Amino acid sequence: MRIIGGQARGRTLAAPPGARTRPTQDYVRESLFNIIRLHVEGARVLDLFAGTGALSLEAISRGAGEAVLVDSDRAACEAIRANIERVGAAERCRLLRMDYRQAMDALAAQGRAFDLAFLDPPYRMENTGEICAALYERALLAQDCLLVVEHRRGCAPKLDARFEAYDLRKYGDTEITFARLVKGDAG
Repeated sequence: MRIIGGQARGRTLAAPPGARTRPTQDYVRESLFNIIRLHVEGARVLDLFAGTGALSLEAISRGAGEAVLVDSDRAACEAIRANIERVGAAERCRLLRMDYRQAMDALAAQGRAFDLAFLDPPYRMENTGEICAALYERALLAQDCLLVVEHRRGCAPKLDARFEAYDLRKYGDTEITFARLVKGDAG
């Protein structure tokens, strides 16, 4: 696994041992960033269930302004810390080792809002629509925020009326849903 493009292109990334973390494959990340390239420059990025940090570090490599990476797993956080150092992004990245709900509450208390949010929870979690709603309710989404939700094939997020899913891409057993706020709604 490596950074595909941008300033840190070619740098290899570590993954925690075992099967608890499911990193987004390089070819999927490359396709994803080709799709969202216009949303990355200067973006404030939130990476829930960061795993290895590959998604947010790819965004940082391609010009995102800052990233907050969230994961509760100790081994994943160790890999994320190492990967942040490998790509030289320590000044623009913040790692929160905590449950995603606690992280959303803490970030909301700080008045944070994000332009780009990656949600790549374990496939057994099928409440991604509820997570999107929680981000909205905590005012963590900027008006033009792009949500990128990775999920198991056939388990697209059930989004409420405040969101619209405007694209779906399939990569083997992985699907990515692209969603945004319906015009007129603001978090």
